[in-house]
Amino acid sequence: MDEENTRVLLISANVGSIFEDPEQMFKPWLKEFTQCISRLEPGFIAIHCQEVGGKNYEASMQHVNQFVKIILGCNEMEKYDRARVFLDEDYTAVDKFTALGNLYFIHDCIEEVSIWDFIDCKFVPVYGREVLSGNIENIPIKEKAKFPQHFFPEFKWSRKGFLRTRWSVNNCVFDLINIHLFHDASNILAMESSPSLYSMNRQQALFHTLQRFENDNYESVPFFMFGDFNFRLDTNQLVKAITSKTESKETRGKKEQINKIVFTEQGNEKVVLTLETKGFDYHDKHSDLFFNSNKWLHQFDKELLAFHDKLEEFEVNFPPSYPFSEDVNDGKTYMKTRCPSWCDRVLFNTSAKDIIVQVSRPSNYNKYAYVIV
Repeated sequence: MDEENTRVLLISANVGSIFEDPEQMFKPWLKEFTQCISRLEPGFIAIHCQEVGGKNYEASMQHVNQFVKIILGCNEMEKYDRARVFLDEDYTAVDKFTALGNLYFIHDCIEEVSIWDFIDCKFVPVYGREVLSGNIENIPIKEKAKFPQHFFPEFKWSRKGFLRTRWSVNNCVFDLINIHLFHDASNILAMESSPSLYSMNRQQALFHTLQRFENDNYESVPFFMFGDFNFRLDTNQLVKAITSKTESKETRGKKEQINKIVFTEQGNEKVVLTLETKGFDYHDKHSDLFFNSNKWLHQFDKELLAFHDKLEEFEVNFPPSYPFSEDVNDGKTYMKTRCPSWCDRVLFNTSAKDIIVQVSRPSNYNKYAYVIV
């Protein structure tokens, strides 16, 4: 470990599928995580989870504490003698529940670490390991909020929101914010306009969150915001680009709503793209496009542009992070349910960029973000 700098590992993980089948799904997830720890040897680990307890949370929430217990008990975590784990598990609190989980682990090489008390407005030392779960509304060392319902009027209920903590690590102060924005419910609706209705809703929620931080009574500090932003490629523009030499045929269902569009090559019946509410199949070229055309696809990755003066990001040089297969024997191909996109991001403000140390071992932005502060 470096004596002067702290190696920080930031991980965003939508863990919903893990809790649907924990016996099969958790083992490969843990293996990837522990290998990452062994390889990078971070001093401070932050894992921001979304959909804690899974989609069927009433049945699956029981597995969450075991998930945390296993992480804390593995050999690779032995020297992480301090931990703070926040798990928003109380799904009965409909107006508060976000299903977010923030997990923080501190290596014994770090001498001084404190966490901010948002009620008393002071830092308190972090000793030992503590898991704060269930209803965490009155826990003062975090700030949590669910987005107002009117942000997503077409949906009756959601778990989307943010969970923020503030840290002082060897006298370096920064915020870590877990965020989960709303998804694209329909590929058909997403392609109707540019930007899409869903993109505009996400933009509103993110602006709302940033303005809240800018206008609160706390000192402005460097922050890292990482989670499932659900940012999507501009489906309207992408579909136009990949179907410019095709013919299309629509299928309509109830109330004459379009539920399927098939694009075929001009002059023959070879299908190029099939688009459905929950289907996006670029057929023969699906894998090639999304695995091997990263640079070309970036022109359609536009949602962060609206925040160019507020948020920054390391260069994205990896394939879209969503939606990979949930088959434990696969996991390296995309499901053909959604247009693959870079949904999971690690963003930061300008002052955070200033505390990232540029050393011989550079920051790494891939499945996770690795920085030195």
